[in-house]
Amino acid sequence: MQSTTNYLWHTEDLLGQGATASVYKARSKKSGELVAVKVFNNVSYLRPREVQVREFEVLRKLKHQNIVKLFAVEETGGSRQKVLVMEYCPGGSLLSVLERPENAFGLPEDEFLVVLRCVVAGMNHLREQGVVHRDIKPGNIMRLVGAEGQSVYKLTDFGAARELDDDEKFVSVYGTEEYLHPDMYERAVLRKPQQKAFGVTVDLWSIGVTLYHAATGNLPFIPFGGPRRNKEIMYRITTEKPAGAIAGTQRRENGPLEWSYTLPTTCQLSLGLQSRLVPILASILEAEQAKCWGFDQFFAETSDILQRVVVHVFSLPQAVLHHVFIHAHNTIAIFLEAVYEQTSVAPRHQEFLFEGHLCALEPSLPAQHITHTTASSPLTLFSMASETPKGLAFRDPALDTPKFVPKVDLQADYNTAKGVLGTGYQVLRLTQALMHGQEMMLRGLHWVVEVLQATCRRSLEVTRTALLFLSSSLGSERVTSIPGRPEGQELNAATELRARLRTMAEVLSRCSQNITETQTSLRNLSSELAKNRDQVHEDRSIQLTQSCLDKMNLIYKQFKKSRMRPGLGYNEEQIHKLDKLNFSHLAKRLLQVFQEECVQRYQVALDTHGKRLRAVHETRNHLRLVGCSVAACNTEAQDAQENLSKVLDRLLQEGAVGAQASPPPTAPDPSAAPMDLVLHMRELHKEMELLAFDLQDNNHIIERLSRDPLAPDS
Repeated sequence: MQSTTNYLWHTEDLLGQGATASVYKARSKKSGELVAVKVFNNVSYLRPREVQVREFEVLRKLKHQNIVKLFAVEETGGSRQKVLVMEYCPGGSLLSVLERPENAFGLPEDEFLVVLRCVVAGMNHLREQGVVHRDIKPGNIMRLVGAEGQSVYKLTDFGAARELDDDEKFVSVYGTEEYLHPDMYERAVLRKPQQKAFGVTVDLWSIGVTLYHAATGNLPFIPFGGPRRNKEIMYRITTEKPAGAIAGTQRRENGPLEWSYTLPTTCQLSLGLQSRLVPILASILEAEQAKCWGFDQFFAETSDILQRVVVHVFSLPQAVLHHVFIHAHNTIAIFLEAVYEQTSVAPRHQEFLFEGHLCALEPSLPAQHITHTTASSPLTLFSMASETPKGLAFRDPALDTPKFVPKVDLQADYNTAKGVLGTGYQVLRLTQALMHGQEMMLRGLHWVVEVLQATCRRSLEVTRTALLFLSSSLGSERVTSIPGRPEGQELNAATELRARLRTMAEVLSRCSQNITETQTSLRNLSSELAKNRDQVHEDRSIQLTQSCLDKMNLIYKQFKKSRMRPGLGYNEEQIHKLDKLNFSHLAKRLLQVFQEECVQRYQVALDTHGKRLRAVHETRNHLRLVGCSVAACNTEAQDAQENLSKVLDRLLQEGAVGAQASPPPTAPDPSAAPMDLVLHMRELHKEMELLAFDLQDNNHIIERLSRDPLAPDS
């Protein structure tokens, strides 16, 4: 045990160790509170006095939630070594988080955004206080869990930090070589003499490497054999990197350098976030300090990301879930353009549903009017333009699965098991994503079909009502013409109108039949979708994958313990060999379930989804043609109504003139026929007015369906 006046710790509770100090988990003698103590060794006292006290002075100056707190500076009782008493972060470092097998391909998007927010906030405080850190890396970013279970990341280890304004330079070299700015790397690692001075932007390079590492699980610049074995190539990669590239790799010895301008497919970040993050990485991973962004621009661009809200959109035409990052104060028109950028579906073709209900997005309204979404409850995008869905793009996990060496090598076996387990977690995530994609395809199409069925029911109701009026009009008693009377011309006109009404009745009857047939087709499709959704829910791929991972994890933990031992006895070695064999079999089974069951089912579901989408588009186009026919009937009915009004007006005028010119007859006379005709024409005219009104209503629905088939009834 060691102690200071107020704290004590055991040397076995080591949290971390560096060249000049070690960090231990300690307790307060008064309260029992856990803290971290940084104990400086003898090497640290060989440094100049001003360097020794610099860390104390810097930490006293910094007070921020994303910087590890300094509680006290004390001395040990015997050796009187300086001790920094700091906030204890039980979650370990960001490096320890990234070294977990489940994060082998980078952090999930939500956790990455937490890292970004915390690092940006902490660095912003450093710059406000005029401090340059000079050793930013995942190992110097600590994690603790907040009161509500959320991660909080804090910058730590200010041993290399110093006060430096934006326009000042320094010449001393500090840092960890994989995260060093190339100019500092050249002098510190390659030991090449050069007279360059460094500014505060060297921290930006380190931040860029750290963020890339957090997003992908790997360093951005990797020479063949690794950064520590091939230092000259490491320097070449960082200095020869083309503008816009964010990563460089040498895949074989003396091989060419390969550049990447995007994050890898295995990354867990959405394309929406990647499209905003990559330009930032490209601009801070710039070897020439004059071309690198300054902190002001870095803070502005990262804050722009962090201030945005995410709208989850599942695109039925692509069968892909998108994360659309927008500002709440943006208009919906900007959101629709952002959707277009990610889906290639033009705003005029976009239709949205949420939980089965149509969403009418008014372009002029603020984006804050968009409903709250999640990955499991997104907006569903339906396009009026037909296309073949491509589905989720992913890299075959088998390509990233390492192999065990035949001999027993405890460290190598541990590293291999860790890599294979990391691939296993990637398989689990892909399996979950493919299953979720199938569910979203089926659920989204089900909603579209329901909306089309509702439109069919409404159209059929109005069309049948119009047919009843027509049947009534055509069934009325016909008034016959009286030879030699002038109203015979009007009766001929009425006969022609009846013929036109009969034609309209035939057209509407066909329309009614077509809509009925469409309803039957949609009902059949709805039944198929329900059946397929049940099959997806019964799929056991996720459970099988998780079961394999659980067993692999037990073996991995044993390998993790074994690597710390100098060797194994004969029996232990035999058990170790069997564990390797079992681990390999489990990995093979896991990949087999994914490739032969999950992927194949997904591909079948994707092909079927494409066919169903085409069927839905054909149905929509068919309804559009029906709409054209009903529209023609509407025009015809309006024309017939106008003609009927003219005939009725003439009859009324002739009847009035005849009444003034002739005395009332004293006996029945055929001249009574015009009055019957007038009454009949009035009745027919009234029925035509009702018919025209209903056809107009029907036409309104069908016309809207023709240009916007999923719009709600108004």
